[in-house]
Amino acid sequence: MTHTTYTTTAKAVRGGLLGAAAVLLLAGAAPARAIPQEAARGDWLFVTVTTGDARSSDTRGTLLLCDPPQGHGHAAEACAQLTAARGDIRAIAPRDVLCPMVHAPVTARARGQWNGRSVDYAETFTNTCVMGARTGAVFALDG
Repeated sequence: MTHTTYTTTAKAVRGGLLGAAAVLLLAGAAPARAIPQEAARGDWLFVTVTTGDARSSDTRGTLLLCDPPQGHGHAAEACAQLTAARGDIRAIAPRDVLCPMVHAPVTARARGQWNGRSVDYAETFTNTCVMGARTGAVFALDG
């Protein structure tokens, strides 16, 4: 008995290319502009958070897809915040929170595509509280 599986070629190719792009971006091997525009339809970002200084190897990351929101523990909230900011992470409305004055640097990085434009964002924050206050749910990778 032969089993045949039918899949939509475009979805399979998209998934494969996004997965490959995520691996390359995590490894730092491919800049965002090298990812073919046809690789993904819709808005998506590969987001990473590195704890510690530049020599640290404690990096976590995930692929955030926003059509529909998925791939991230807070995808719906992150996508809504990015939509309100037109994909500009620096334009996300900062939250009014009190953060401890603890120096525990974290570097947030996002690469991908939003509204057909390439996104390449990187910023180092004093600690995760400050990062969360300024970037909302985009880099909230825990949970």
